[in-house]
Amino acid sequence: MLITTSLTGDLLAVFLTLVLIIVTYCKWSYQYWERKHLPYLEPQIPFGNVGDSIKGKTNFGITIKKIYEEMKHNGWKHGGLYVFTEPNYMVLDLEYVKNIMTKDFQYFVDRSTYYNKKEDPLNAHLLNLGGTKWRNLRTKLTPTFTSGKMKMMFQTLADCQTGLLKRMEKERLTRQPIDIKEVLACFTTEIIGSCAFGLNCKAFEDENSPFRVYGRKVFATSKLQRLKRTIATIFPTLGYLFNISITPKDITNFYLNVVKDTVEYREKNNYNRNDFMQLLIDLKNNKLEGGTSNGGFTLKEVAAQSFVFFLAGFETSSTLMTFALYELARHQEIQDIVREEINEVLRKHNGNVTYDSINDMKYLSQVIDETLRLYPPASLVNRKCIKDYQVPDCDLVIEKGTTVLIPIMGIHYDKDYYPDPEKFDPERFTEENKNARHNYAHIPFGEGPRICIGMRFGLMQTKVGLSCLLKHYKFTVNKRTQEPLKMQPSPLILSAEGEIWLDAEKL
Repeated sequence: MLITTSLTGDLLAVFLTLVLIIVTYCKWSYQYWERKHLPYLEPQIPFGNVGDSIKGKTNFGITIKKIYEEMKHNGWKHGGLYVFTEPNYMVLDLEYVKNIMTKDFQYFVDRSTYYNKKEDPLNAHLLNLGGTKWRNLRTKLTPTFTSGKMKMMFQTLADCQTGLLKRMEKERLTRQPIDIKEVLACFTTEIIGSCAFGLNCKAFEDENSPFRVYGRKVFATSKLQRLKRTIATIFPTLGYLFNISITPKDITNFYLNVVKDTVEYREKNNYNRNDFMQLLIDLKNNKLEGGTSNGGFTLKEVAAQSFVFFLAGFETSSTLMTFALYELARHQEIQDIVREEINEVLRKHNGNVTYDSINDMKYLSQVIDETLRLYPPASLVNRKCIKDYQVPDCDLVIEKGTTVLIPIMGIHYDKDYYPDPEKFDPERFTEENKNARHNYAHIPFGEGPRICIGMRFGLMQTKVGLSCLLKHYKFTVNKRTQEPLKMQPSPLILSAEGEIWLDAEKL
């Protein structure tokens, strides 16, 4: 009995000591911004300022938007916050944003993102890489996304409209609410599969097509996956120590095998195709100028770049089109204006959907820009300070290793730049109105040297998809859609809870 009592007392003492150490460490860590004389929001032990997101209650981008609004209300140009005990620096003033993303980019080349090349090869892609590796890879991949290459890929992309219209008609004839994002995700999966891999993904014909199954799976992260990503991002040393892998093994194996089979087929049959995969194969075989330090790409590096192109290409564009159709379904007068423009432009181009014709659809571009303002697929971006940085016009020095947050969604909803920011109004993006605003008040693709490399491609497939559907169908919101929209707490890309359901009337 004495032994039991003594052991219980010892364990309790150890537990209380640990709690005391943790609390003391948190309190000391939470004085970081005070020591730097930067205004900050009071954190809570142990999650800092982002408890609702860590606990899975609120989307991280929306949490950061709320923090932006509180800091802006306080009149700050920049401020400090904490993710767990990690100090993060947030910029509000658009000149500071411009400095970090463009003017003083050499201090902020890297993103504060964990990846483990050995255990998780698919995550060693352009989006995550930093320093010289990122710069070399960006230089080599950039030629794939020029306007000239977009024109060359356009017909392959446009051919996917046939499958889109067949699927829409099939959905319409059921007279059931349409999960519009699922339809559009099939469309973008077909496009990326064709343009990136040279494959027919059969996403329209088979709802259990492997590309759709694994595409859904990547974004349907479990609580365990979110916890692993959070720990590895905030405490990368622990991530490497425990060999944490962000991508599930079955997903990794699927994409590695697809790339391996595609590369082997092309090389064995001397088959060349003007697409993203061919550029990567040429890099692997060191046929382009330069080459990596080991003389060329490995197969895993080819797979990593294909993987991010596929994921970013299908998910962000399908999400963008989904929200655009939702807003147009809510605003019939705007939908009519867009449709009228689409028909008028196509008449000028002999009814043909071409690279030039979709770029003539100026009002459609305004609709897309306004949708990107309200629902930026990436609601924030981060940068990692790689050397001590003196913030202009103040005494603050951002120390090497500090994570910097650019609150894209916060900026996009700032009433100083967009009066009545909750309102959907494409007129905000006329040339005159755009020129009257700061260039960095609308940054859905980021800005500067790390601006989204696939921006042109994403906009191109979005315009093709929207013009195709709006020419043939009138959309209205089905009551199954949960309004007002509330964003799902966990996905990296903004997504509505309960999804968006529309009704379609054939024109």
